[in-house]
Amino acid sequence: MADEVSPENVSERRMFAAAGGVSGMPAVGLPAANLPSAQPASGIDVPAIFGKTVADAAPRTRLLPRLPQFRGIMQAAATELDRGIAFVLAPVFMAAGALVYFAAGHEPSAAPLAISAACLGLLVMASRSHPPVNLALAALLLAVVGALAGKAETWRADTRMLGAEVTTQLTGRLVAIEHMAKGRDRLTVSVTRTERPVLRYAPDQVRVSARTVGDDIVPGTEITGLVRLMPPTGPVRPGSYDFSFRSYFDGNGASGFFLRGPVLTANPAAAGLAARMRAMVQGWRAAAAAHIAERIGGAEGEIAAALVVGVRAGIPDDVNEALRRAGIYHIISISGLHMALVAGTIMGLLRGAFALFPGFSSRRPVKKYAAAVAVAGIAAYLFISGAEVAAQRSFIMLAVMLTAVLFDRAALTMRNLAISAIVVIAVSPHEVAGPSFQMSFAATAALVGAYAAWADYRLRRPARTQTDRPLILRGLGRATGAIAGLAMTSLVAGGATAIYAAYHFQQMPSLGLFTNLAAMPIVSTLVMPFAVLGTLAMPFGLDGPFFDVMGMGLSATVAIARWFSERSPIDVVGPVSGLSVTLLTAALVIATVCTTWLRAAAVPLLLAGLLTLPGQAPDLLVSEDGRLVGLDAGDAGMAVNRTRPNAFTTGDWQRAMLAGAIVGPVVAKNAPASVAGLVEQLAGQPNGTQGFVCSERACAARHASGAIIVHAKDPAGASEACGLARVVVIDDATALDPCRSSDVLVVGRRDLAQRGSAAVTFGSRADSNEASNSEAATGENFAPTVEIEFAIERPYRPWHAQRRYSREARGLAPYSRTRPAAAEGASADSRNDPDQ
Repeated sequence: MADEVSPENVSERRMFAAAGGVSGMPAVGLPAANLPSAQPASGIDVPAIFGKTVADAAPRTRLLPRLPQFRGIMQAAATELDRGIAFVLAPVFMAAGALVYFAAGHEPSAAPLAISAACLGLLVMASRSHPPVNLALAALLLAVVGALAGKAETWRADTRMLGAEVTTQLTGRLVAIEHMAKGRDRLTVSVTRTERPVLRYAPDQVRVSARTVGDDIVPGTEITGLVRLMPPTGPVRPGSYDFSFRSYFDGNGASGFFLRGPVLTANPAAAGLAARMRAMVQGWRAAAAAHIAERIGGAEGEIAAALVVGVRAGIPDDVNEALRRAGIYHIISISGLHMALVAGTIMGLLRGAFALFPGFSSRRPVKKYAAAVAVAGIAAYLFISGAEVAAQRSFIMLAVMLTAVLFDRAALTMRNLAISAIVVIAVSPHEVAGPSFQMSFAATAALVGAYAAWADYRLRRPARTQTDRPLILRGLGRATGAIAGLAMTSLVAGGATAIYAAYHFQQMPSLGLFTNLAAMPIVSTLVMPFAVLGTLAMPFGLDGPFFDVMGMGLSATVAIARWFSERSPIDVVGPVSGLSVTLLTAALVIATVCTTWLRAAAVPLLLAGLLTLPGQAPDLLVSEDGRLVGLDAGDAGMAVNRTRPNAFTTGDWQRAMLAGAIVGPVVAKNAPASVAGLVEQLAGQPNGTQGFVCSERACAARHASGAIIVHAKDPAGASEACGLARVVVIDDATALDPCRSSDVLVVGRRDLAQRGSAAVTFGSRADSNEASNSEAATGENFAPTVEIEFAIERPYRPWHAQRRYSREARGLAPYSRTRPAAAEGASADSRNDPDQ
């Protein structure tokens, strides 16, 4: 590929871009023989968006030293700019600005951001005669715009978050109801009033669970009941998923469970038009989900309901886990795959119908007609599936690509992907911080880039002479090509998303490639096409046969997932450093958007990202309520201080520590009454292997470094541990630091209520052993170095501001009130549900 830039080449590329071409692909209405050679992979021309065009600004290479390497770099950069890389990178800088905003340690003010954006805009306009400076300022401007979008969304959400646990009589209008696999029901309620007590700062919307819900309770009805409400929880450990962040932007100010009820109100208030419309849609979705689940039956029926109307709550946990471990859980969440299959099915049906009328098809742009109907079809699919954020993002992306077909432009280009990303960032910038956005766009960008590279290769290679081959050989060749294409698709998409899966979930499916090769043809040919046909036939009562075929396809998919899940090795990778994610993301961006030899710059970034991949694994983790402590016990697994720990929390901690089994506490029959007695029991056992030894007052354990950890239930037990332990956790918000020594790290429940869960790291094993030997010779107590990190920083961001109002954060004891016995089980289930 020639990197020399001349006015003739520029003109030629502009003609090609205007025709809608993509590298190696004939533009609509343009014969392949007329395509110029060595076309850009993006098919993009961006005239004078960030300064002069390449043809106008060619003399700018003289600004740098007249060395061959500098000349080559500038020529390649000029070629990239002419091919539209500036526009393709625009959402990258916007996303970076949004990420910086959401990760900031304090809430940025709107005025400085707006003033910065205005000043940068003026500077961009004034620097058009200096393209390098102009591009740098434009990139900075886009980053500030991304941060401003995040600030605007935060202001727009303004969700009222509950500050402390409370029991109250709640009355509200039911927005949605989900039937859980465990037999419970989860209700989203728009709060109208609270009583006994009346909450002065009541949330506008809450999510509560109930054991039983009457058949007369449907979306849109007004219900009432006695509920126990709790504030949204923070991350279960520093760096993990923040549920408060999600709740804030979802509009849910509290979660909890019904102690009594719910029942319909005696005199319901009249609902507004918007509420009635929303209730009608939710009611239709619930009825459709129940109909599909009943028709297909079993776990397959629940998956079918999730694929058609987006109701996933009824899928059994074991099926979810099998799909996740097998690497095909992405088929459950309505995303780009489902939107593309729906659009493809609609276009295929319409093109086939138009083919029955050759005269009409030869005179009319039937491809455009099919694309227009496909846009309407995926819009309807978005509507009936609940319009979740992931589905909205996929709809925008596919709608842009189908709209490009209407205007005789190539659909699958980096430019269209960039437009989709810009729209998503402008509408929901908080999604940039989540795994769904990152994995979706990374996979799509990698696939578009790989397809363009393959098209370039096919365009450059010599044409093969056509020979007559037997039909069976032609069929085998096409089948082999299809399998190879599916394998490469899985490899490219899986490789692009692996780092984000490892960073957010500390897991990567080891056999995902083979599972996708086995399952995706079934999903693409049996599941989604017949889901579309069944949905279209549902109003006429003719959906049964179509959903039966869909159910058979799902049965085969679940069987494949279970088979691979049972044979998958451990898929836990442990913590991944943020620096590695940044470097690998930069490498992915360069490799996918560059079309010249500059893409080689991705290689050193890739290597640096792989070298910095492992993150710092914590040695000790403390939950934000101060009740649960997890300690790295080496080969034995992870030691905990409770006999029945929260399953969701311990699962996340195990992945963060790369721990195997959970080592429960040892409660001796003649447990010593003092903390000193517990420590004496630890003295005769190997370090870090025996777990916690507990009494009624406290628990104690020894880390491999020699540090003693004590979890005390009251200040008296903590005082006894001051001269013995290196870390003391006090499960009492009223307690102050009883040790007052720099050699003892004291973590109180008040600290945890204010700053969230904590991660503690001890000195390295080598340093600890050396220090231990030195201090043993002098007779001093060994005290390894300790570092602590909390999950939440202060000053609080808007989604954490409610933490300062809890009783524990104010140093008060929890409010005690006798609860009905029937509610105890609901409380435990609610605490163990990560979606609560």
